Amino acid sequence: MFTFENLDVYKKAFAQNQKIYRLLKTDIAIPRYVKDQLGRASLSIQLNIAEGSGRFAK
Repeated sequence: MFTFENLDVYKKAFAQNQKIYRLLKTDIAIPRYVKDQLGRASLSIQLNIAEGSGRFAK
């Protein structure tokens, strides 16, 4: 397991990402371009946390 996966903020971002993807998958009223943007933004949060933890910063 990577060190960033133990961070509380990463766990919360992961849980939120799962909720967003479930919503985007089931709600057909949301336009396609909005689904794409929200999905990318949600994943970006997790990726930024992982990238930031890879640098030797507190």
